[in-house]
Formats: sequence, structure tokens, C-alpha cells
Amino acid sequence: MQVSGELLTQISIGAVALYALVTAASRAIDRLLALAEYYDIDEVLMGMTVLAVGTGLPELSSHLIASLGILSGTLDYQVTSAVVIGGNTGSSTVQQFLLVGVLLIGYGSIQLTRTFIRESYVPMLGAFAVTILVAWDGSISRLDGVVLFVLYLGYVGIRVSRREQLPTLRERPSLNPRWDILVATGLLILVLLSASIMLSVVELIVNTLALGGSTIGVMTIGVAAALPELTAVIDSIRRRAPNLALGTLIGSNIVNPLVGIGLGGAVSTYYVPPAVILWDLPFKLIVGAGLLIWTLYWRDGELTRREGAYLLGLYVVFVTGRLLLFSGQ
Repeated sequence: MQVSGELLTQISIGAVALYALVTAASRAIDRLLALAEYYDIDEVLMGMTVLAVGTGLPELSSHLIASLGILSGTLDYQVTSAVVIGGNTGSSTVQQFLLVGVLLIGYGSIQLTRTFIRESYVPMLGAFAVTILVAWDGSISRLDGVVLFVLYLGYVGIRVSRREQLPTLRERPSLNPRWDILVATGLLILVLLSASIMLSVVELIVNTLALGGSTIGVMTIGVAAALPELTAVIDSIRRRAPNLALGTLIGSNIVNPLVGIGLGGAVSTYYVPPAVILWDLPFKLIVGAGLLIWTLYWRDGELTRREGAYLLGLYVVFVTGRLLLFSGQ
């Protein structure tokens, strides 16, 4: 009973830390967007950096804290690697299937342009494929991490140099930039502290219950970290601007593997569970490519509520398969 009570306490602490992580990240991105408007930062650059990276802040902060903990020896290498990589792929799967499905059902239909497919959707599939290649041996080396991050920088450079407009969530300019800088800094510190507490708790839970670290990551960080993107989806449906949310979701699916896993791997190296290599990433890549082929050749580039329902069903298949086949990883 004492062990159960201690475990329940740890789970409660972890839940609070996870909530603080996601909430603080969401508030921080609001402040950063307001500052970007105040300083008149180029909209393309803002979309590729502040917005795309900001919506992935829960995952990215978890990677940073995890890598520093692994490097210092305060966090277990295999368990922590599995948790943050599972959270990374879990979050991007929620976005790719669940949130795009909600967007399509809520809005009705979206027409994919050739430019969007070429400049956003195909790079997303490429990010999945490259991540599979570098992780195939069961680890992310520092060189692998650098390669992933450099690919993201190259992608940003190409998009900015071509001046291609990205959908962005426009905010009112900051009325008090100094105060917003101070608040944003405080929120970012809270994000890092929350990530540190959460990862320590998750490691303890994994060791106590003998569960797979990546499975815990998929079901906790993976779901909660997608909440900022859910806000973007709801706001886009309300504004009748679906391309805004779709661009954010696709952008986050590029940022998550290339920046999150890339930077984390460059700092500390990572152990990659077989479930990520054999299930998570291949599932995302195959479904993503299949949806693209289906949309282009059978739907004339249009995504409708029917595709939205398919995506919701595929998310259920992903989670069910993950739990049945790889729950111990």
C-alpha cells in the first residue's frame, strides 16, 4: 500500500508538471508572437521559426532537458531516450492523424495546392524517411543529430530565400515589449523546470511498473504536447482558414524529428527503441505517402470529411498496434 501511495503521488506530480509544461509553452509562444509583431519580424521567417518551433516547444524542451540529464548522468540513458523519442513521434502522430482529421471534419474540405505539396508535405515525408535511416541501427549518434538539424536549417534557408508565404497565427503587437520579454523568459524557464520534473517522474514510473519508456512517452508527452496545435486547429476552423492550421501541423511534423531528435542526439546521443523504427516512423511515412497518392490521383487534390474520418480511424489503429505489439518498449 505504501508503494502504491508513493506511486500515486509521483503520478500526480508528473501530471502537474506535464500540465505546467504545456500551458507555459502555450503562453510563451503567445508572448513571442506578440513580440515578433512589435519588432516587425518577417512573416515567412516568423512562421518557420517562432511559430513552427514554438508549437513544438513541449517536445523540444523535453529533448533538451533529457539530453542534459543523460550527459550529466542524472537520467537513465535508455529509459530517458525512449521516453522523449516516443513522445516526439507520438506528438507528431497526433498532429498528422488526429488533428488533421478533426480539422477536416470540422471544416469540410481542403484543396491541396501543388506548391504546398512540394514545399511542405513532401519535406515532411522526407523528414520521416531520413529519421528512419539515421535511427535504423538503434541509436542516434552526435553526427546523426547534426545531420538532422542541418537539414532543418537548410529547409528554413530555402523557404526564406524564396520568400514563400507560410500560414501564421497573427497576434496583436506587444504593448509592453520589455514586460513581454520578461514574462516570456520566465515562462521558458518554467517549461524547462517542468520538463525536468516530468522526466524524473516518468523514469521512476517506468522503473516501478516495468513499462516501456517509449510507450509512456507516446501516451503522455505525445498527447499533451500536441495541445498547442489543437488550439491552432480550433482557431482555424473558427476563422474559416484551414490552410493556417494545416501549415502549422505539417510544419511541426518537420520540426519534431529534425530539430527535437536532431539537437537532442547532437548533445547526448540517443537509444532508439525498436518500436519507433519498426512501427512509429514507418506507419507515419506509409500512411502519409498513401494519403498523398490517394488525394492526388483519386480525389483531385481535395481532402474531405471522408479522409478526415479515415485519419481518425488510422490513429486508433496506430495506438492499438503500438500497445499490442510494443507495449514493453
